[in-house]
Amino acid sequence: MDSVSICEIPVVPEVHPAVLRRRSPMAFDADAEIGDAALDTILDAARLAPSAGNSQPWAFVVGRRGDGVHARIVRHLAGSSARWAPDASAIVVNLARVLVEDTDWEYSEFARYDLGQAVAHMTLQALSIGFDAHQFRAFDRDAVAVEFGVPREWEVTSMTAFGVAAPGTVAGVTRERRSRDDVTWARARGDERR
Repeated sequence: MDSVSICEIPVVPEVHPAVLRRRSPMAFDADAEIGDAALDTILDAARLAPSAGNSQPWAFVVGRRGDGVHARIVRHLAGSSARWAPDASAIVVNLARVLVEDTDWEYSEFARYDLGQAVAHMTLQALSIGFDAHQFRAFDRDAVAVEFGVPREWEVTSMTAFGVAAPGTVAGVTRERRSRDDVTWARARGDERR
C-alpha cells in the first residue's frame, strides 16, 4: 500500500475546502434527490473510519425521503427537527455499540468517539459529492430503538440529515468559532522547542 497522500498538498498548509464549506443547514431543497451510489459512498466513508482496536462500533439506519424507512424515522423527530429534517434527501440514524452482547460489559470506552469519527467521515464525504449534512439529536431515542428493533447493546446516539441546502439557507446557529489559541490547551510552537 502506498503511504503517500493522494490529496493535493499546498505549499502553505491550509484547511481543506470541504471543512471550510461545512454548514448545518436548517432547510433542505425538498426536490434534491440522493441516489444509491451517493448513499453507498457516504456509508463507505463511515465504514473506512478509524476506530479503537478496529472495533468499528457503528451501525446506521438509512432512510431516503419518500421511502418507508424515512417515514418510520420522521415520526419520531422532535418538533424542532421536524420543521426541517424531513425535507433532507436522506436521514441516517447513527448507532453506537455500547455493550458486549448479552452482558453489561462495556463494548469499548471509545465507542461513541469512534461513531463520531465515522459520522464526521460521512459528513466530509457527502460534502465532496455535493451534499450538505446536519447532525442532530432532536428526536425520541427510545422510540427509534423500538421502531427498528435495536438491541440493548446498541445505542441510538444521533441522526444526520443529508441533502442540498435550500437556496438562501443559513446555518441554524452562528458560524462564529473560537480562535485557535482559545481551543489549544497547551502547545510548544516549532521555534519554542529548543
